[in-house]
Amino acid sequence: MAKTDPKTVQDLTSLVQPLLQQMQEKFLTLSDQIIGRIDDMSSRIDDLEKNIANLMTQVGVEELKGENKIPATQKS
Repeated sequence: MAKTDPKTVQDLTSLVQPLLQQMQEKFLTLSDQIIGRIDDMSSRIDDLEKNIANLMTQVGVEELKGENKIPATQKS
């Protein structure tokens, strides 16, 4: 193996460390943005489910197990 000049290693290290730090900062920023968007999407889905349940109640449809839905007025 060839010997590596310590100055060359130090120069390379001084170049790589800031790049790695920048990458880590960008990764953390993107992670925070993604988590924020997931939380926002979760809230929107919850609101949508509530609105659908309210609409179903308004039109007289009750939720049953499975996918069969029948109007409350037709129930026996």
